[in-house]
Amino acid sequence: MARELAVTLYLLVFTVLFRICKLCSLENKVVFVVSFSENNKRIHDEMVRQDLSCRTVFLTTDKMFKVFSNRKNATTLVFEIKKPLHFVRSIFHLATSKVVFVDNYYGFLAKTEFKKGVECVQIWHANGAVKKFGFEDPSIQKRSERAIFRFGRVYSRFTKVLIGSDSMGDIYKKAFRTADEVLVKTGIPRTDVFFDTVKRDILKKKFFEQYPEFQRKKILLYAPTYRESDLSRFNMLLDVKMLMNSLSEDYVLLVKLHPAISDRFDLAGVDDRVMDVSHHHNLNHLLFVADLLITDYSSIPFEYSLLNRPIVFFFPDFEAYKKERGVWKEFESDLPGPVASTTEQVYEIIRDGVYDLDKVEGFAHKWNEYSRGSSSKNVVEMIKYSIK
Repeated sequence: MARELAVTLYLLVFTVLFRICKLCSLENKVVFVVSFSENNKRIHDEMVRQDLSCRTVFLTTDKMFKVFSNRKNATTLVFEIKKPLHFVRSIFHLATSKVVFVDNYYGFLAKTEFKKGVECVQIWHANGAVKKFGFEDPSIQKRSERAIFRFGRVYSRFTKVLIGSDSMGDIYKKAFRTADEVLVKTGIPRTDVFFDTVKRDILKKKFFEQYPEFQRKKILLYAPTYRESDLSRFNMLLDVKMLMNSLSEDYVLLVKLHPAISDRFDLAGVDDRVMDVSHHHNLNHLLFVADLLITDYSSIPFEYSLLNRPIVFFFPDFEAYKKERGVWKEFESDLPGPVASTTEQVYEIIRDGVYDLDKVEGFAHKWNEYSRGSSSKNVVEMIKYSIK
C-alpha cells in the first residue's frame, strides 16, 4: 500500500510537469533515459561519427551520471526527484524531444503522452533473456490491478523495440505484449565490439598492462546473477577456495559480482589467484580475456558466446530459482554448456575440458542473428528520419 501511494504521488507530480512542458514545441533532439551504459554509448558514438545535427541529452541515475557527464556535445542530467532542478529539466527534454531511447522499465512512461510523431525506442539492456520479466514475471501475480494496468501503459509507449534475434522478439511479444510491427531487426549495439578484432585486442592489451601477472594464465571468470536476497544475506554459492585449491597453478579466477553486493565478498583467506573484479568499469574487458565463463542466470552468455569459448552453468538452486523468478524455456532448452549443481562438479568439468563449441556457436547465432557488427549504425540510420 505504501509503495503504491509513493508511486501515485510521484506520477502525479510527473504528469503535471510533463503536461506543462508539452506545451512547448518539439525540438531536433534525442534523449537517452539511462540505467545501463553500453547500448547508449554505442549509439551516441555512432551519432557523433555520422555528425547528426541534433541535440543529445542523457537522463541518468546517480551511478550512470559519472559515466555520461564527460560526453562531448551532450547534456547529462540526474533524472531523480531528489535532484529537483535536474528532474524538472529532464521532464522538459522528454516532452520536447523527437526521439526517446529507454533501456529498462520506467514507470513514468505510464503518464507520458508523447506528441504525435515522437519515437520511443526500447533498447533493452540485454540481447537475450534468462529470467522472466514484464507480464511473464511470476511476481506480477502479487501486484495490484492498478500496478498491472500501469505496466501495460508503460509497454504500450514503445513505438519501436530493437531486437537482435527472432527468439528475443518472441520473448518481447510475451513480456511486453508487443506487436510484430513494433519489433525492429537492427541488432543490439552493445555487441558491435565483439566483431571488432582490433578493438578487442586493444582492450585485452590494456587489461594485461594493468594485470601483467595474469598473462599466460588460464583465466576463469565467475559472474553470477544478482539475487534480491543477497542484499540482506549474501551467500557465495560457488566455493571459490575449494575450486582454486583443486585446480593447477595455471588457473586464475576473476569474480564479477553485482555492484550492490560486491562489498560483501571477503577475499581474506582465499587463494591469491582469485581477484575480485566487481568494480571493474568495463565488463567486455573481462569477457575478452576470459578463457572460460562460469555463470548461472546472468545474461552474459548471450554475448560471451560470440567469442565461441566454453561456458559452464552453475545451478545449485535451479528449481527454487525457477519457481521464484521464472526462467524462459527458450533459454533452458538450449543451454550451450555443461551444467553443474556443486562446486566439485564445476571442478570436474574444467578438469576434463570437454566442451561442445559447436553448440556455443549455434547458441550465439540463435540469439544474435541480427547483431553482426553494425547494429549501432543500423539504429542511427533508423532514427535519422525522425530528427530531420
